[in-house]
Amino acid sequence: MTTTPRPRFSVRVGLTDTDNHDGPFEDVPVHLVVPLQDWVRETLSYPYDDNMLPDEQRARPICLRLRVPPYRDTFSGPSYVEALAGTTGPQLLDVVDAVLHARAAMEWERDSLKSILDDAGSAYRVNDAGDGLEERVAPAVHDAVRQTIADAAARPATGSAADHLAAAWQAAYGRGPDPVRAYSEAIKAVESAAHAVIQPNHAKATLGTMLGEFKGARHKFSTAIPAPAGDTIAPVEAMMRALWEGQTSRHGAQTATVPETLEAARASVHLAAALVQWFVSGAVVRTP
Repeated sequence: MTTTPRPRFSVRVGLTDTDNHDGPFEDVPVHLVVPLQDWVRETLSYPYDDNMLPDEQRARPICLRLRVPPYRDTFSGPSYVEALAGTTGPQLLDVVDAVLHARAAMEWERDSLKSILDDAGSAYRVNDAGDGLEERVAPAVHDAVRQTIADAAARPATGSAADHLAAAWQAAYGRGPDPVRAYSEAIKAVESAAHAVIQPNHAKATLGTMLGEFKGARHKFSTAIPAPAGDTIAPVEAMMRALWEGQTSRHGAQTATVPETLEAARASVHLAAALVQWFVSGAVVRTP
C-alpha cells in the first residue's frame, strides 16, 4: 500500500511549488548519484572483521558484460567494484540493474535500494521479482496488473496467461524495454486466458481464430456489460480486435516490417491486462 508523500515545508507554506522538486526524475539526478554509487559499492562487498572488503569475483562478470573497464591500482591490482561504483548517469542505472539481475543483492539490500529510489523520486523502481529495474507507473495501475497476474496464476484454465502478462509487463516497463516482445507477450496472455472460453477444442487457437469464432457464433457468448441490441460480446470483441490488428510486426511482407512503438506496446499490455481480467473473473462466458 502506498501513501501520499508529505509535502516539503516550503510547499506547505506556499513559497515554492512541487513541479521542480518531486519528480519523477529520469536518468540519475545529482541527488541520487552518491546514494546509488554507495549502494553498488556496499552490495558488492562482504564484511571482514569490522571492515567491508570488495568482492571482485562477483563484480568482474558484471564489468565484462557492461563493458566497464576496471580501475587499475599499482599495489592492489584491478578493482572491478570501484569501477562499477564510479559510474554515473544511464550507465549507473545499468550497473544497478545488472547487480539485481545477477542476484548479487540480498533481500535487505534490495529493500534498501527500493527506499533510496522511492525517497529520491526516481522514475525507476525495483521490479516485483527483485531481479531488475523497471519504470515506475501509477501505483494503482501497477497494483491492478499485479492482481490480474496473481488471479490468472490461480486459475489453471487460463493456461500460461499469468506468465505471458508478467513477461509483457517486464518487456514494456523494465530497464531496456523491448516493445516487440511486450506486444507479442500481451497477445499470448489474452490467447491463453480466452482459449478455454472461446475455442476450447481448437488446439492452435489464436486471437485471429477467436475473432473468427465470434463472427459465426456470437450468440453463444456474453459479457457482464450490457450492450445495445443484445450484442453483449461487442465490447470484448472490439478490444481483442484492437489488440490483434494493432500488432505491426506479426508478419513479414515485401514492404518493410514496422516494429511496435514503445507507446503502442505499453498500451497493449494494459489492454491485455483488462482482457485477461475479464476472462479470469468470468465476465466473459460461453452460453449453452
